[in-house]
Amino acid sequence: MARVVLTGGLLRFTEGEEAFDLDAGTIRQLFRQLAERYPAIEPHLLEGIAVAIDGQIYQDAWLQPIPPDSEVYLMPQIAGG
Repeated sequence: MARVVLTGGLLRFTEGEEAFDLDAGTIRQLFRQLAERYPAIEPHLLEGIAVAIDGQIYQDAWLQPIPPDSEVYLMPQIAGG
């Protein structure tokens, strides 16, 4: 199972729960499980969330695999210019 850590404004949708373990094979599966657990978070996941898996940041990579025992951080999407 991956250790998932939420940051920033996402915490208000999880009743303050900041970190938990989830068994998800891809980012899409992770988002689905989070939405099932916390329905109010779903629109915010779809707005643009950056996902860091073991230190590598992914944006809009729905099918990116999440290896077992990974550390996954969800944070606001990173904008650049």
